[in-house]
Amino acid sequence: MGNSSKDDSATSGDASPGDAQPSNSKLYSSGEKVLAYHGPRIYEAKVQKAEIRKSEWRYFVHYLGWSKNSHWDEWVGEDRLMKPTEENVKKQQALDKKQNAEKNVKSGRSSQPKAKTSIDAKVDKEDIKNIVSKGKKRRHDSGAEKGSVTVEKLVKIQIPATLKKQLVDDWTFVSQQDKLVKLPRSPTIDEILTKYLEYKTKKDSTVTDSIGESLKGIRRYFDRALPMMLLYTKERKQYTETIVDGVSPSTIYGAEHLLRLFVKLPELLAYMTIEEETLNRLQQILLDFLKFLQKSQSTFFLSTYDGTKVSGGKGKGKEE
Repeated sequence: MGNSSKDDSATSGDASPGDAQPSNSKLYSSGEKVLAYHGPRIYEAKVQKAEIRKSEWRYFVHYLGWSKNSHWDEWVGEDRLMKPTEENVKKQQALDKKQNAEKNVKSGRSSQPKAKTSIDAKVDKEDIKNIVSKGKKRRHDSGAEKGSVTVEKLVKIQIPATLKKQLVDDWTFVSQQDKLVKLPRSPTIDEILTKYLEYKTKKDSTVTDSIGESLKGIRRYFDRALPMMLLYTKERKQYTETIVDGVSPSTIYGAEHLLRLFVKLPELLAYMTIEEETLNRLQQILLDFLKFLQKSQSTFFLSTYDGTKVSGGKGKGKEE
């Protein structure tokens, strides 16, 4: 979504005594709660700081509903912020309703109202397309923020060769042989993430906040992305029969479906503007996690899937 809190280190570098002062006065103050546009939706946010950048007021905001010091905090202009008035809250609700309706029409699913957080938008394919196009326009009009890089050009996740073969086998079992992963899996994705955290703690004695934050992000991404872009068509019926009553997919699915997420992550992260240091750290964590999966491949992954025949089913899944 935007610059990480690491951007704090660059706050004084963008404004110099020679910069012209903006004609308008500051509209928002540090600690103030606001409504912020992000893609086609509006989210609750809190202003962390405000300062003059390139002759205009810029605001560093934290999106409420996501952890503090997250990678999604970012600098924005006044054109993306609003006071949380009754009228603007109604506008936020109307946009949410419109986006949900459009998404349900395109996916063929009935409306299922659910509270949204800022992370949700990042795994909604339609939202991503809108964010990408708007982000490109903003960068073209005003240039990228100082001290940041466009992840769109740099995110690379090198999947080890043996895991690539695992992905091919996965596709063959489901799409060609009509076999499914028997659910629930053991270990589950939650258990795999916990094992990785234990592995890093034992290996490095301490675990950095960025690792814990990244693992939370992987879990959140998976839960939201699974029904939208990670399932094959023949798996959709199994999903609807298994994920009920608010059950989190990461407590049911295992390494086979988690690995598919890493194929999609570059696409999901493509629109972000992020500190280069943060980007490098994120890539290192993702690559290290993939190596961890590779080391435990025989334990985490199935060698064959359930032989029960499955019907084609309807609905959008991964292309076959």
